[in-house]
Amino acid sequence: MTKDLLVNFLFILLSLFLVQMLYMIKYTYRMKELKGWILGIFPVVSLVLCMLFPVAIETGFVWDLRWIPFILGGLYGGYRLGLFLLVLVLCIRYFQGIDVGFYIAVINFSFIGFVVCTLSKYYLQMKLKQKIMLSCSMSILSLIFSLLFAKLVFETNLDLTFWLHYITIHIVGMFISTLLWEIITINFNVLQRLVKTEKLQMVSHLAASISHEVRNPLTVSRGFIQMLANDISPQTRKDYAAIALQELDRATEIINDYLTFAKPALEKLETINVNEEIQHAINVITPLATMNNVQIQFSFTNQDQYFVKGERKKFQQCLINIFKNGIESMENKGKLNIQQSYKNSILKIDIEDEGTGMTQEQIDRLGEPYFSTKEKGTGLGMMVSYSIIKGMNGSISVTSEYGKGTCFSIMLPVNQ
Repeated sequence: MTKDLLVNFLFILLSLFLVQMLYMIKYTYRMKELKGWILGIFPVVSLVLCMLFPVAIETGFVWDLRWIPFILGGLYGGYRLGLFLLVLVLCIRYFQGIDVGFYIAVINFSFIGFVVCTLSKYYLQMKLKQKIMLSCSMSILSLIFSLLFAKLVFETNLDLTFWLHYITIHIVGMFISTLLWEIITINFNVLQRLVKTEKLQMVSHLAASISHEVRNPLTVSRGFIQMLANDISPQTRKDYAAIALQELDRATEIINDYLTFAKPALEKLETINVNEEIQHAINVITPLATMNNVQIQFSFTNQDQYFVKGERKKFQQCLINIFKNGIESMENKGKLNIQQSYKNSILKIDIEDEGTGMTQEQIDRLGEPYFSTKEKGTGLGMMVSYSIIKGMNGSISVTSEYGKGTCFSIMLPVNQ
């Protein structure tokens, strides 16, 4: 009989470990949708398992460790979860048989449930020691009521040895369960603070990157504008003004990249012809490729017309950023190969260069703020590209071999 009660306790531990696993998944994959209902997994699952595999003493009475998840669920979850657990207990007990034990359960669980839900708002503000004392006290109170109802009202004779084992396992189980639940909650709060810290670090890196990159062109522009006040020739004045405007345009481009990254959501969804946009990006980037002695190869037939949902200008910006990085990675000459393939409603665009390549550590850091493989790069271009593709429900993967080249693969769901 003690062995069966310990099996019941293992059901409770199993539910706690399940909650811990879901918390880790929520943190790893940033799954916000788990936040609302994850609290109820522990009491609901463990309560159902305990009642489905009970320790039956005699006809009319079913004994198990259901009090532990019931009390903790009400204390941590409040009246909503407590009411749900009460209905769940009574429904399962009803299907197990309408007998003396059923009426005891109705009276006992209703009373204890009311007390637990009333204490819930105070319980969450208590310290760990006070929480353990209160949960164990509620467990003892519920067992005393069960004993009184069984012994005095219904005159049921129960073995004293069983009661000692039952009460001991109940109290120890309540102590361990409360402690584990608090540890899981603390761990989850720590993980949430880590997420906030990561976001603050990202903002800090972005702020440092933006301030550094914008300050340079503004300083240059200011210097040339000051020089315009000097007695210089018209042609020199014109050259100085052109340089100042060029630097201001560079500052504007950096700020636009930051704003695109800060707001990756697409404002206006359009049906985009991928082939046309690739060809447009090639036309834009061809002068840069010519300056670097790079050949761009992109071949497709008229039948290869694929359409995706997104924002045309941002998609063009993404392609141009990746094309530009590939061209600049080839110092003297080379080829930029662009291919596309279609499988299972997913369009894959491979952009392969013959540049210097990257190490695995560099690949893992792509898309991070203030990281770039170029000496004067800010990393904003790749951050923007990742954000745009993510906003189109797509993804980017990178394969590279140091010294031989890099291949960026863009995967997008096809609309037509």
